[in-house]
Amino acid sequence: MNRGLFITFEGVEGSGKTTQARALAEWFEQNGFPCILVRDPGTTITGEKIREILLNSENPIHPKCEVFLFLAARSQLVYEKILPALMEKKIVISDRFADSTYAYQTFARRLPERLIAIFNRFASAGLKPDLTFLVDVEIPVGQARGKCVDRMEKESTSYHNEVRNGYLKLAHRSKKRIKILDGKKPVDELKKEVIGYVKNLLIRKGYRI
Repeated sequence: MNRGLFITFEGVEGSGKTTQARALAEWFEQNGFPCILVRDPGTTITGEKIREILLNSENPIHPKCEVFLFLAARSQLVYEKILPALMEKKIVISDRFADSTYAYQTFARRLPERLIAIFNRFASAGLKPDLTFLVDVEIPVGQARGKCVDRMEKESTSYHNEVRNGYLKLAHRSKKRIKILDGKKPVDELKKEVIGYVKNLLIRKGYRI
């Protein structure tokens, strides 16, 4: 391997993806694998400031402006944190990445897919995850778990249903990379599923486990 592994977690609001991302990072650390956990948008100073703008429910943001803000935060994250860690052969876990742009902006906001795909590749240096987990739950289930306080969480139920449909459509396109998990299962059961997939990836990539 000339670089480390890149693993991402995706899902609608309240799916439980963040819990699973953190659990996997802890598992890597406990088993001696150098690992970093990041969130998109965020993690970097620039990214966290952009995140505050994006999630502030008092900010009216046009969909085209929204997608560029997400891409700007992602670009900073990729060049400042993700690529350097991968070059150091660390394992990078990201709570959301480029797939979220497809689900939230391209699919649910109806922005042009081909154009946004080009911008996305440019912003993220063409980086693609080695493995992606889509923690899938029905929207009412996710909403019941969350506080629904930020700008994205407060979007309509129909919008979030479109986001979920976008994720599922993308997962169907990329079956080898994207593994769909039932977000209604107990946390520990999901953790075992995630680790099982990750162990298979590690073996394929030549890691000793």
